[in-house]
Amino acid sequence: MNVMMRKAAVHWKGGIGGGTRAMTTESGVLKRARFSPALPLAKTSHTDPVELIAAAHASSYSLALSNELRLKPSAAGEIITTATVTLEYLAALWTIVDVHLDVAARLPGITQNRFIDATVRAKTKCLVSRLLRATISMTARLGK
Repeated sequence: MNVMMRKAAVHWKGGIGGGTRAMTTESGVLKRARFSPALPLAKTSHTDPVELIAAAHASSYSLALSNELRLKPSAAGEIITTATVTLEYLAALWTIVDVHLDVAARLPGITQNRFIDATVRAKTKCLVSRLLRATISMTARLGK
C-alpha cells in the first residue's frame, strides 16, 4: 500500500485568553507562524485554523481542476479559486457548516462545457473536498 504523510506542528503556550501560539509546517513554508487563540470572529493579523482550511481547500481544488483539464506545466492561462468557510454556532459549539468554492479561470482553448465538466469532476476528486464533511458548494466562471 502506498502511504504519504505530511506534518505540521503547533507550539501552544499559555491558556485560552493569553500566551502564544505558533505553527510550523514540514515544508518550512510556515515557520513559527503565529495564529489567533480565538475563533475567527475578530480581525487580527494572525491566521487561524479556519483560514488555513480555506487555503488548503482552494489550493487542493485548483490542483484537482488542473489535473482534470490535463493542463501542461507550460499551459497559458490561470485558475483562481477562493474558498469561503462558513461557521455556525450549533449546539453550543462553533461548527464548519459550509465551504463555498468560487472558481474563475482564463484558459485559452478550453470550452465552457469542458470547463464546467472538469470543475464538477475536480470537486469530487479534490483531497480536501473528500476530507471535509461539510456541504461544499461552488461557482465557476471561465473568462475570455
